[in-house]
Amino acid sequence: MTIKRIGILTAGGDCPGLNAVVRAVSKNALSHGIEVLGFKNGFDGLVRNEFIHITNENVSGILTLGGTILGSSNIANPFNYTLAPFGTPEKPRNMSSVVLHNFKENRVDALITIGGDGTLHMSQQFVEMGMPIVAVPKTIDNDLSATDQTFGFDSALHIATEAIDRLHTTAQSHHRVMIVETMGRYAGWIALRSAIAGGGDIVLIPEIPYNDEVIVNYIQRRKDRGKTFSIVVAAEGAKNEQGEQAVARTVAGSTDSIRLGGISSKISDMIESKTGIESRACVLGHTQRGGTPTAFDRWLSTLYGAKALDMVLEGKFGYMAAFHKFAMDEVKISDAIANLKRVDPHGAEVKAALEVGMSFGSREIG
Repeated sequence: MTIKRIGILTAGGDCPGLNAVVRAVSKNALSHGIEVLGFKNGFDGLVRNEFIHITNENVSGILTLGGTILGSSNIANPFNYTLAPFGTPEKPRNMSSVVLHNFKENRVDALITIGGDGTLHMSQQFVEMGMPIVAVPKTIDNDLSATDQTFGFDSALHIATEAIDRLHTTAQSHHRVMIVETMGRYAGWIALRSAIAGGGDIVLIPEIPYNDEVIVNYIQRRKDRGKTFSIVVAAEGAKNEQGEQAVARTVAGSTDSIRLGGISSKISDMIESKTGIESRACVLGHTQRGGTPTAFDRWLSTLYGAKALDMVLEGKFGYMAAFHKFAMDEVKISDAIANLKRVDPHGAEVKAALEVGMSFGSREIG
Protein backbone atom coordinates (compact mmCIF):
# COMPACT_ATOMS: atom_id res chain seq x y z
CA MET A 1 0.00 0.00 0.00
CA THR A 2 1.41 3.38 -1.03
CA ILE A 3 0.88 6.07 1.59
CA LYS A 4 0.20 9.46 0.03
CA ARG A 5 -1.81 11.23 2.75
CA ILE A 6 -2.15 10.67 6.49
CA GLY A 7 -4.33 12.19 9.17
CA ILE A 8 -3.29 12.99 12.72
CA LEU A 9 -5.31 14.01 15.77
CA THR A 10 -4.78 14.72 19.45
CA ALA A 11 -7.61 13.61 21.72
CA GLY A 12 -8.44 13.45 25.43
CA GLY A 13 -6.87 15.75 27.98
CA ASP A 14 -3.94 17.86 26.81
CA CYS A 15 -0.44 17.41 28.18
CA PRO A 16 3.10 18.64 27.57
CA GLY A 17 4.67 16.89 24.58
CA LEU A 18 1.66 16.68 22.26
CA ASN A 19 3.09 19.27 19.90
CA ALA A 20 6.43 17.49 19.90
CA VAL A 21 4.70 14.30 18.67
CA VAL A 22 2.77 16.22 15.99
CA ARG A 23 6.05 17.81 14.88
CA ALA A 24 7.92 14.48 14.70
CA VAL A 25 5.13 12.72 12.78
CA SER A 26 4.76 15.61 10.35
CA LYS A 27 8.46 16.17 9.69
CA ASN A 28 8.95 12.45 9.08
CA ALA A 29 5.93 12.28 6.77
CA LEU A 30 6.74 15.43 4.81
CA SER A 31 10.29 14.21 4.25
CA HIS A 32 8.75 11.17 2.54
CA GLY A 33 6.52 13.36 0.35
CA ILE A 34 3.39 12.44 2.33
CA GLU A 35 0.62 15.00 2.89
CA VAL A 36 -0.49 15.52 6.48
CA LEU A 37 -4.00 16.53 7.55
CA GLY A 38 -4.35 17.61 11.16
CA PHE A 39 -7.91 16.98 12.36
CA LYS A 40 -9.08 19.55 14.88
CA ASN A 41 -10.13 18.78 18.45
CA GLY A 42 -9.64 15.05 18.47
CA PHE A 43 -12.24 12.84 16.84
CA ASP A 44 -14.55 15.86 16.71
CA GLY A 45 -12.57 17.03 13.68
CA LEU A 46 -13.45 13.83 11.85
CA VAL A 47 -17.11 14.17 12.78
CA ARG A 48 -17.28 17.78 11.59
CA ASN A 49 -14.71 17.33 8.81
CA GLU A 50 -12.52 20.11 10.18
CA PHE A 51 -8.78 19.93 9.58
CA ILE A 52 -5.68 21.87 8.58
CA HIS A 53 -3.02 21.02 6.03
CA ILE A 54 0.17 20.65 8.05
CA THR A 55 3.37 22.03 6.55
CA ASN A 56 6.89 22.43 7.85
CA GLU A 57 5.96 26.01 8.71
CA ASN A 58 3.06 24.80 10.89
CA VAL A 59 5.34 22.66 13.05
CA SER A 60 8.35 24.96 13.16
CA GLY A 61 9.04 26.09 16.72
CA ILE A 62 6.41 23.91 18.44
CA LEU A 63 8.81 21.40 20.05
CA THR A 64 8.85 23.34 23.32
CA LEU A 65 5.25 24.52 23.15
CA GLY A 66 2.72 23.12 25.62
CA GLY A 67 -0.82 22.14 24.64
CA THR A 68 -1.62 21.13 21.07
CA ILE A 69 -1.88 23.22 17.92
CA LEU A 70 -4.65 20.87 16.73
CA GLY A 71 -6.85 21.27 19.80
CA SER A 72 -8.27 18.38 21.76
CA SER A 73 -11.51 17.07 23.28
CA ASN A 74 -12.28 14.49 25.94
CA ILE A 75 -16.03 14.50 25.32
CA ALA A 76 -16.21 14.13 21.51
CA ASN A 77 -16.80 10.38 21.43
CA PRO A 78 -18.09 9.47 17.93
CA PHE A 79 -19.74 6.31 19.28
CA ASN A 80 -21.67 8.27 21.90
CA TYR A 81 -21.74 11.78 20.48
CA THR A 82 -23.41 14.42 22.67
CA LEU A 83 -22.39 17.69 21.00
CA ALA A 84 -24.67 20.02 19.05
CA PRO A 85 -25.95 20.04 16.40
CA PHE A 86 -25.68 16.26 16.01
CA GLY A 87 -26.40 15.02 19.52
CA THR A 88 -27.19 16.00 23.09
CA PRO A 89 -26.37 14.48 26.50
CA GLU A 90 -29.97 13.28 26.62
CA LYS A 91 -29.93 11.89 23.08
CA PRO A 92 -26.41 10.84 22.10
CA ARG A 93 -25.81 9.62 18.55
CA ASN A 94 -23.45 7.13 16.98
CA MET A 95 -21.46 9.19 14.47
CA SER A 96 -18.87 6.53 13.64
CA SER A 97 -20.21 6.11 10.08
CA VAL A 98 -19.75 9.85 9.53
CA VAL A 99 -16.15 9.57 10.70
CA LEU A 100 -15.50 6.73 8.26
CA HIS A 101 -17.15 8.70 5.44
CA ASN A 102 -15.05 11.81 6.07
CA PHE A 103 -11.90 9.72 6.38
CA LYS A 104 -12.51 8.17 2.95
CA GLU A 105 -13.82 11.39 1.38
CA ASN A 106 -10.55 13.12 2.20
CA ARG A 107 -8.57 10.23 0.67
CA VAL A 108 -6.65 9.63 3.88
CA ASP A 109 -4.57 6.45 3.76
CA ALA A 110 -3.90 6.14 7.48
CA LEU A 111 -4.71 7.88 10.75
CA ILE A 112 -2.39 8.47 13.70
CA THR A 113 -4.28 8.99 16.96
CA ILE A 114 -2.52 10.49 19.98
CA GLY A 115 -4.32 10.01 23.27
CA GLY A 116 -4.86 8.09 26.45
CA ASP A 117 -7.07 5.22 27.51
CA GLY A 118 -10.32 6.65 26.10
CA THR A 119 -8.73 7.58 22.78
CA LEU A 120 -7.17 4.14 22.49
CA HIS A 121 -10.53 2.46 23.11
CA MET A 122 -12.13 4.53 20.34
CA SER A 123 -9.17 3.84 18.06
CA GLN A 124 -9.60 0.11 18.60
CA GLN A 125 -13.30 0.36 17.75
CA PHE A 126 -12.44 2.09 14.47
CA VAL A 127 -9.72 -0.50 13.76
CA GLU A 128 -12.40 -3.17 14.07
CA MET A 129 -14.46 -1.19 11.53
CA GLY A 130 -11.56 -1.34 9.07
CA MET A 131 -9.87 2.04 9.60
CA PRO A 132 -6.04 1.89 9.29
CA ILE A 133 -4.87 3.41 12.59
CA VAL A 134 -1.57 3.68 14.42
CA ALA A 135 -1.80 4.98 17.99
CA VAL A 136 0.54 6.95 20.23
CA PRO A 137 0.00 6.72 24.02
CA LYS A 138 -0.49 10.03 25.82
CA THR A 139 -1.40 10.49 29.47
CA ILE A 140 0.09 12.29 32.43
CA ASP A 141 -1.33 9.43 34.54
CA ASN A 142 1.24 6.91 33.19
CA ASP A 143 -1.38 4.19 33.60
CA LEU A 144 -1.02 2.27 30.31
CA SER A 145 0.43 -1.17 30.98
CA ALA A 146 1.77 -1.76 27.46
CA THR A 147 4.45 0.91 27.62
CA ASP A 148 7.09 1.72 30.22
CA GLN A 149 6.24 5.43 30.20
CA THR A 150 3.85 7.77 28.44
CA PHE A 151 4.96 11.24 27.44
CA GLY A 152 3.53 14.03 29.60
CA PHE A 153 4.05 12.10 32.82
CA ASP A 154 7.55 13.40 33.48
CA SER A 155 6.40 17.02 33.05
CA ALA A 156 3.43 16.52 35.38
CA LEU A 157 5.68 14.84 37.93
CA HIS A 158 8.14 17.75 37.77
CA ILE A 159 5.33 20.28 38.38
CA ALA A 160 3.89 18.29 41.31
CA THR A 161 7.31 17.89 42.91
CA GLU A 162 8.07 21.60 42.60
CA ALA A 163 4.73 22.40 44.22
CA ILE A 164 5.54 20.13 47.17
CA ASP A 165 8.94 21.81 47.49
CA ARG A 166 7.30 25.22 47.67
CA LEU A 167 4.61 24.13 50.13
CA HIS A 168 7.21 22.89 52.59
CA THR A 169 8.28 26.42 53.47
CA THR A 170 4.79 27.82 53.99
CA ALA A 171 3.72 24.75 55.98
CA GLN A 172 6.77 25.08 58.22
CA SER A 173 6.29 28.82 58.69
CA HIS A 174 2.67 28.49 59.85
CA HIS A 175 2.96 25.05 61.53
CA ARG A 176 0.25 23.68 59.25
CA VAL A 177 -0.64 20.46 57.54
CA MET A 178 -0.69 20.98 53.78
CA ILE A 179 -2.62 18.52 51.62
CA VAL A 180 -1.50 18.52 47.99
CA GLU A 181 -3.98 17.02 45.51
CA THR A 182 -2.50 15.57 42.33
CA MET A 183 -4.09 14.16 39.20
CA GLY A 184 -3.76 10.52 38.10
CA ARG A 185 -7.33 9.19 37.99
CA TYR A 186 -7.24 5.58 39.19
CA ALA A 187 -3.45 5.26 39.38
CA GLY A 188 -1.19 6.78 42.01
CA TRP A 189 2.02 7.30 40.02
CA ILE A 190 2.12 11.12 40.12
CA ALA A 191 1.27 11.24 43.82
CA LEU A 192 3.70 8.51 44.86
CA ARG A 193 6.71 9.65 42.87
CA SER A 194 6.24 13.35 43.66
CA ALA A 195 5.83 12.50 47.35
CA ILE A 196 9.05 10.51 47.31
CA ALA A 197 10.91 13.19 45.34
CA GLY A 198 9.44 16.07 47.35
CA GLY A 199 9.77 14.56 50.81
CA GLY A 200 6.08 14.11 51.56
CA ASP A 201 5.15 12.68 54.94
CA ILE A 202 1.91 10.92 53.97
CA VAL A 203 0.85 9.80 50.50
CA LEU A 204 -2.65 8.60 49.66
CA ILE A 205 -3.09 6.62 46.45
CA PRO A 206 -5.98 4.63 44.90
CA GLU A 207 -4.13 1.33 45.20
CA ILE A 208 -3.83 1.48 49.02
CA PRO A 209 -7.05 2.31 50.93
CA TYR A 210 -6.53 4.84 53.70
CA ASN A 211 -7.93 5.08 57.22
CA ASP A 212 -8.63 8.45 58.88
CA GLU A 213 -7.33 7.39 62.28
CA VAL A 214 -4.05 6.16 60.84
CA ILE A 215 -3.52 9.55 59.20
CA VAL A 216 -4.42 11.44 62.38
CA ASN A 217 -2.20 9.26 64.61
CA TYR A 218 0.76 9.66 62.25
CA ILE A 219 0.46 13.46 62.25
CA GLN A 220 0.03 13.50 66.02
CA ARG A 221 3.17 11.39 66.49
CA ARG A 222 5.10 13.81 64.28
CA LYS A 223 3.90 16.70 66.45
CA ASP A 224 4.89 14.86 69.61
CA ARG A 225 8.41 14.49 68.17
CA GLY A 226 8.61 18.23 67.57
CA LYS A 227 7.60 18.18 63.91
CA THR A 228 5.39 21.24 63.68
CA PHE A 229 4.15 20.67 60.14
CA SER A 230 3.27 17.82 57.77
CA ILE A 231 2.86 17.38 54.01
CA VAL A 232 0.17 15.03 52.71
CA VAL A 233 0.17 14.17 49.00
CA ALA A 234 -3.24 12.84 47.90
CA ALA A 235 -3.99 11.39 44.48
CA GLU A 236 -7.38 12.56 43.22
CA GLY A 237 -8.51 8.92 43.06
CA ALA A 238 -7.46 7.96 46.58
CA LYS A 239 -10.10 5.91 48.38
CA ASN A 240 -10.79 5.04 51.99
CA GLU A 241 -11.32 1.56 53.41
CA GLN A 242 -14.99 1.73 52.45
CA GLY A 243 -13.97 2.30 48.81
CA GLU A 244 -15.24 5.89 48.78
CA GLN A 245 -13.63 8.41 46.43
CA ALA A 246 -14.14 12.16 46.10
CA VAL A 247 -16.20 12.79 42.95
CA ALA A 248 -16.50 16.37 41.78
CA ARG A 249 -19.08 15.79 39.01
CA THR A 250 -20.06 13.58 36.10
CA VAL A 251 -19.86 14.46 32.40
CA ALA A 252 -22.25 12.86 29.92
CA GLY A 253 -20.69 11.60 26.70
CA SER A 254 -17.15 11.27 28.02
CA THR A 255 -15.39 7.92 27.82
CA ASP A 256 -14.90 8.27 31.59
CA SER A 257 -17.87 10.24 32.88
CA ILE A 258 -16.60 10.53 36.47
CA ARG A 259 -14.56 13.63 37.28
CA LEU A 260 -12.61 13.01 40.46
CA GLY A 261 -11.72 15.87 42.77
CA GLY A 262 -12.01 17.20 46.29
CA ILE A 263 -9.97 14.65 48.22
CA SER A 264 -7.60 17.34 49.56
CA SER A 265 -10.42 19.39 51.09
CA LYS A 266 -11.97 16.27 52.56
CA ILE A 267 -8.71 15.21 54.20
CA SER A 268 -7.91 18.77 55.31
CA ASP A 269 -11.26 19.14 57.09
CA MET A 270 -10.89 15.76 58.72
CA ILE A 271 -7.37 16.44 60.04
CA GLU A 272 -8.20 19.88 61.39
CA SER A 273 -11.36 18.69 63.13
CA LYS A 274 -9.65 15.72 64.79
CA THR A 275 -6.27 17.27 65.68
CA GLY A 276 -6.91 20.98 65.98
CA ILE A 277 -3.90 21.55 63.72
CA GLU A 278 -4.54 24.17 61.05
CA SER A 279 -4.76 22.44 57.67
CA ARG A 280 -4.91 23.70 54.10
CA ALA A 281 -5.77 22.05 50.78
CA CYS A 282 -3.89 22.80 47.57
CA VAL A 283 -5.33 21.39 44.33
CA LEU A 284 -2.71 21.37 41.56
CA GLY A 285 -5.28 20.51 38.90
CA HIS A 286 -4.54 21.49 35.34
CA THR A 287 -1.22 23.12 36.17
CA GLN A 288 0.08 19.55 35.79
CA ARG A 289 -1.08 19.52 32.17
CA GLY A 290 0.16 22.92 31.10
CA GLY A 291 3.38 24.61 30.14
CA THR A 292 6.65 23.61 28.55
CA PRO A 293 7.46 19.87 28.47
CA THR A 294 10.58 18.67 30.25
CA ALA A 295 13.63 17.68 28.20
CA PHE A 296 12.77 14.01 28.78
CA ASP A 297 9.22 14.46 27.48
CA ARG A 298 10.44 16.34 24.39
CA TRP A 299 12.86 13.51 23.71
CA LEU A 300 10.29 10.79 24.35
CA SER A 301 7.59 12.53 22.29
CA THR A 302 9.95 12.85 19.33
CA LEU A 303 10.73 9.14 19.50
CA TYR A 304 7.03 8.29 19.66
CA GLY A 305 6.16 10.52 16.68
CA ALA A 306 8.98 9.28 14.47
CA LYS A 307 8.11 5.67 15.34
CA ALA A 308 4.41 6.19 14.56
CA LEU A 309 5.11 7.28 10.99
CA ASP A 310 7.52 4.38 10.52
CA MET A 311 4.74 2.03 11.64
CA VAL A 312 2.37 3.58 9.09
CA LEU A 313 4.92 3.01 6.32
CA GLU A 314 5.33 -0.59 7.49
CA GLY A 315 1.55 -1.16 7.54
CA LYS A 316 1.46 -1.83 11.29
CA PHE A 317 -2.19 -0.80 11.61
CA GLY A 318 -4.06 -1.64 14.79
CA TYR A 319 -0.83 -1.18 16.72
CA MET A 320 0.40 1.39 19.24
CA ALA A 321 3.93 2.75 19.50
CA ALA A 322 5.46 1.68 22.80
CA PHE A 323 8.53 2.51 24.86
CA HIS A 324 10.32 -0.47 26.38
CA LYS A 325 13.74 -0.43 28.05
CA PHE A 326 14.68 2.89 26.41
CA ALA A 327 13.86 1.63 22.91
CA MET A 328 10.80 1.97 20.70
CA ASP A 329 8.56 -1.00 20.00
CA GLU A 330 4.96 -1.66 18.99
CA VAL A 331 2.08 -3.50 20.65
CA LYS A 332 -1.48 -4.22 19.59
CA ILE A 333 -3.90 -1.49 20.64
CA SER A 334 -6.19 -4.20 21.99
CA ASP A 335 -3.40 -5.37 24.30
CA ALA A 336 -2.56 -1.80 25.33
CA ILE A 337 -6.08 -1.19 26.66
CA ALA A 338 -6.50 -4.57 28.35
CA ASN A 339 -5.19 -3.49 31.75
CA LEU A 340 -4.36 -0.29 33.60
CA LYS A 341 -0.85 0.02 34.99
CA ARG A 342 -1.23 0.77 38.67
CA VAL A 343 1.11 1.06 41.63
CA ASP A 344 2.01 -2.30 43.19
CA PRO A 345 1.25 -1.97 46.94
CA HIS A 346 4.04 -4.45 47.61
CA GLY A 347 6.48 -3.13 45.00
CA ALA A 348 9.88 -1.51 45.36
CA GLU A 349 8.62 2.08 45.26
CA VAL A 350 6.14 1.59 48.09
CA LYS A 351 8.77 -0.32 50.06
CA ALA A 352 11.30 2.51 49.62
CA ALA A 353 8.74 5.11 50.70
CA LEU A 354 7.99 3.16 53.87
CA GLU A 355 11.67 2.69 54.62
CA VAL A 356 12.29 6.45 54.64
CA GLY A 357 9.41 6.95 57.08
CA MET A 358 6.48 7.85 54.83
CA SER A 359 2.97 6.69 55.64
CA PHE A 360 0.25 5.54 53.23
CA GLY A 361 -2.46 6.15 55.83
CA SER A 362 -3.18 2.43 55.79
CA ARG A 363 -3.65 0.01 58.65
CA GLU A 364 -2.18 -2.78 56.53
CA ILE A 365 0.74 -1.11 54.75
CA GLY A 366 1.69 1.80 57.00
